[in-house]
Amino acid sequence: MIKNHMKKAIAPIIVSIFLISYYLSIGFVLLKLNIPNSIKLVVLIVSIIGTVVIIMVLIDRLKEIKGGEEDDLGKY
Repeated sequence: MIKNHMKKAIAPIIVSIFLISYYLSIGFVLLKLNIPNSIKLVVLIVSIIGTVVIIMVLIDRLKEIKGGEEDDLGKY
């Protein structure tokens, strides 16, 4: 039973890793550019907020999978 849950959790984890790396890499690349510090700060804050939101959604999705709700459409 645990293996079944783990198989269903692999895709959300992989997608989350790619999205987090995307947001953080964009943030770090823009920090290296020659732009004003205020813009750098905004980009960094947006990147961090995006990363935190992705992690929260991933945790929620893993709880749904663990609880037996594999399909989000089952709620509607």
